[in-house]
Amino acid sequence: MTDELQERLGYRFQRTDLLMEALTHPSYSSEHHQPPPHYERLEFLGDAVLQLCVSGWLFTRHPDLDEGGLTRLRSTLTDQGALDKLARHLDLGRFLRLGRGERRAGGADRASLLADSLEAMIGAIYLDGGLAAATAFWERLLAASGLDLAQLLIDENPKGRLQERAQEDHAGTLPEYQVQHLGGPDHAPEFEVRVLLAGRELAVARAGSRRDAEKEAARLALKRLEDEAAAPPGAPPP
Repeated sequence: MTDELQERLGYRFQRTDLLMEALTHPSYSSEHHQPPPHYERLEFLGDAVLQLCVSGWLFTRHPDLDEGGLTRLRSTLTDQGALDKLARHLDLGRFLRLGRGERRAGGADRASLLADSLEAMIGAIYLDGGLAAATAFWERLLAASGLDLAQLLIDENPKGRLQERAQEDHAGTLPEYQVQHLGGPDHAPEFEVRVLLAGRELAVARAGSRRDAEKEAARLALKRLEDEAAAPPGAPPP
């Protein structure tokens, strides 16, 4: 299986012990009398290496962006959502060494675990082949995954993107968020929020917190505005 994974990575390890360490979850290590090293130290290193790789990539490709713009893009490309998508493109969960309980609990499909394991893999490649190898791996993976940076930015901050669009298209009118319903037990509340623009309801969403409900409502509103903009003249509203 390690040969198949290295083909997927596009990188062949000189030290396969680093590869195995990057694939070993703490739950697997704890089940052995002589526990093999697990990936948490590599994850720590890989996080720092990834920040440098992404910073250099953005600096080179986006000379028009100031520090704030570069920082926002780097945050989006290195957050759990993006790393989870990249790890799934590699099918990394299938190769992880998990403890029995962790595997039964669906750890191989957990976003946080997949993101951590990808950072560990980047750390392992850095130790094995240096910064150039780690950078080439990340850039190759990003290109092959087809990750949509614009969509990632929307997913990360849909309220901000909706506000920008409203200011551009509606003469500075700001979106308005209203809680329509609050239900559920105290330990599991459910907020229903609607978002309006110039008095027009664009979307309604439900979530376990007001913040998440507003974020989802903004995402749905952006999708609706994009669908309307793409529709041919005279078509019924989506």
